[in-house]
Amino acid sequence: LLSHFSSIGFWGLVNNAGISTFGETGWLPMETYEKFADVNLLGSIRTTLAFLPLLRKYKGRIVFMSSIIAYFTLGNGIYSMTKAAIERFCDALRLEMKKFGVQVCIIQPGNYARSTKIQPALSADEIWSELSEEEKAVYNKEYIQERANFFNSILSEGSTNGNEVVDAMVDALTSPAPKARYMVAKLKEKVLVFVCALFPTVVMDSVLSYALSK
Repeated sequence: LLSHFSSIGFWGLVNNAGISTFGETGWLPMETYEKFADVNLLGSIRTTLAFLPLLRKYKGRIVFMSSIIAYFTLGNGIYSMTKAAIERFCDALRLEMKKFGVQVCIIQPGNYARSTKIQPALSADEIWSELSEEEKAVYNKEYIQERANFFNSILSEGSTNGNEVVDAMVDALTSPAPKARYMVAKLKEKVLVFVCALFPTVVMDSVLSYALSK
C-alpha cells in the first residue's frame, strides 16, 4: 500500500472512524472501554503512524474527527474520554509536524446524531439487561428510564445538515491556511464549550447537573 502511494503521491489523511454509546460509568464493562479506546483513539493513531512517512514526504495534511464532547459529557463519558484523548494526541502531533510542513486539523462537530446515525436510541430495558447485579442493586428501572429518555431526546435534536461537517473537512484538506480546529456546532453548544473552557469546574458542573436534572 505504501509503495503504491509513493508513486502517485499522498496528500491527505482523514481519521473519521468512531463509535458511540450511552451509559454511566459503572454501567459499562471493561471490555466496552477497551473497544472504544481501540476504535476511537488507537485506530486513528495506528492509521496516522502507518502513513506518517508519506505525509512528511509530500507535506500532506491530517484531519481528525473529534467532537465538542471532548470538553464536557452528558451521559456518554466513554465517548467523551476518547475524543479528549485524540485532541491531546493531535495537539502534540500538530506541533511536531510543523517542521515537515504537515498540517494537522481537528474537526469538532456538535450534535449531528441524526446525520451520522453514530448512536442508536436506547431503551431502558436494553440498558437494564446489560447491567451487572451490583449496578442493579444501586439503580432502579425508573432512573434508567429517565436517563434513557434524556439521552434519546438529545439524539432526536441532532442536526441533519451533515454537509456542514463535510465542508469543514474539505476546507481543512484544501484551504491554503487551514484552521487548527473547526468547531461546527449550534450557538448553545459553543456556549457550553466556552463556559467549560473559561469558568471554574464548579460552574460547569452546576450547568451540566442542571441539564441532567431536566
